[in-house]
Amino acid sequence: MFQAIVDFLEDYGPWGLFAHSFLDAVIFPIPAFFLQVSLSIVNPTTALWLATVGYIACLLGTPVGYYLGKLMGKSVLYRFLKAEWIDAATTRFQKSGESAILIGSFTPIPFKVFTILSGALNFPLWRLIGYAAIGRAVKFYAVGALFYFYGRAAESMVKDVSLYIFLGSVPLIAAFLIIRARLRKKKKATEAAEAASNEPSSIPSPQPHPESAELKSDLQA
Repeated sequence: MFQAIVDFLEDYGPWGLFAHSFLDAVIFPIPAFFLQVSLSIVNPTTALWLATVGYIACLLGTPVGYYLGKLMGKSVLYRFLKAEWIDAATTRFQKSGESAILIGSFTPIPFKVFTILSGALNFPLWRLIGYAAIGRAVKFYAVGALFYFYGRAAESMVKDVSLYIFLGSVPLIAAFLIIRARLRKKKKATEAAEAASNEPSSIPSPQPHPESAELKSDLQA
């Protein structure tokens, strides 16, 4: 059934890829990667244009998948996708939602798992879109660039493109998250120090002794 839908969308070229990529971010179980490859094989000179079409459609579908998860929870995923994908993504998401989205963009786990989980687990939408924009750009344009520069010979290369991107990107993502965590920690420490220095002193100011006050008044008299 789903393959028949993909075959139908393929007849519409870039518009079909647009629809597929949009649905891929929402609930459709077959990744848009396969239709992107099929269309790129037909005309490799349009591969980068196809990557752009798929990328934009995926970003437009991301908030739709997010609100689907917010309204229905992750239970909707079990109706269409493998339970092991969902469980693995949930575990990764609970440990670190941000790295899960970035890394999930390169793994075989369908991306709609992460859009729906983001909504179900109340992850900030703007962060989801930001990290999706980074991860999905790498995925779409890596495939597009291979076909654009190598033509139909790239068909044998793209089979492992996700693995290569994953291996190359994970260390960079880990370094980025570590550096950002340290900068946040340093910023919080600085803000706490500034707040402490701006607090009024709790030590009461010294009051004049009564006898000293009387002596002073006598001298003035």
